[in-house]
Amino acid sequence: MIFRQYLWIALLLVATDYAYSQNNGTYLKQKAPGTTPEIFAPGIISNEDEYEFGSVFSKNAEEFFYGVDTGNRAEIRYTRKEKDSWTTPKIIVAHEVYGFNDPFLSPDENRLYYISNRPLNGKGEGKDYDIWYSVREKDGWSSPINAGPNINTQSNEYYISFTAEGTMYFSSNKNTTQDEGHNFDIYSATYRNNEFQKPIKLSTAINTKAYEADVFVALDESYVIFCATRKDGLGRGDLYISFKQEDGSWTKAKNMGASINTKNHELCPFVSNDGKYLFYTSNRDIYWVDAKILDSYR
Repeated sequence: MIFRQYLWIALLLVATDYAYSQNNGTYLKQKAPGTTPEIFAPGIISNEDEYEFGSVFSKNAEEFFYGVDTGNRAEIRYTRKEKDSWTTPKIIVAHEVYGFNDPFLSPDENRLYYISNRPLNGKGEGKDYDIWYSVREKDGWSSPINAGPNINTQSNEYYISFTAEGTMYFSSNKNTTQDEGHNFDIYSATYRNNEFQKPIKLSTAINTKAYEADVFVALDESYVIFCATRKDGLGRGDLYISFKQEDGSWTKAKNMGASINTKNHELCPFVSNDGKYLFYTSNRDIYWVDAKILDSYR
């Protein structure tokens, strides 16, 4: 009996060590989650006194960017793997007046995209939210650059993600009236000749008269995950998923259910480049879960 107990403990320790080591120190050296969502890096990234949301890892999972609402404004923070440890998160994009959030890397990782209410001239009070980016430089990132009039309007543009070929997915309330300003829709815009082309609104399989935003698109454009506020929702905002069919159309988006959604607000989805993990925000923290859970929705 004693031998069996020691054997069980030994196997448990081996399994735990494997869970920590299987990422080779990436993902902030956190224990890999199963199919039940867990708070990501508690006390390091997800803190009780702050609101963490949009986040993205680099392709090699050795750089991590995320948005934090400090109560006064939003800022973007960054940490990276150095040898066998991770740097203390630091602020890389912030302003005393304007907010910056929803970071996402371009496919070549030479640009960091985000949203901000910064005016075009960088002066005065904040305006509607536009999509901006900074260029990776030797010692950090460039000053904010507006993504341009093909993408941005006099209304709000939110959240960004990219296919492997560089097509941008984002949301906007540009086609709604003032009293329907909360009605965001999801768009896509291809990147050609060094500029984004005119955005195309996704079909009614995804967009409705309700709120659809915070869209993540798979690298191969095979599915999208987004936040929506609908009557069939479980909370303030739920995550929905839709898959692209062989004819190029999208399946009717379905609520991801109680496995992901709660009475709180679920938003800001992101699936790691290796396809292992789904990250998202819930109850003011960043959560992660084994991306195998996505197969249950196909």
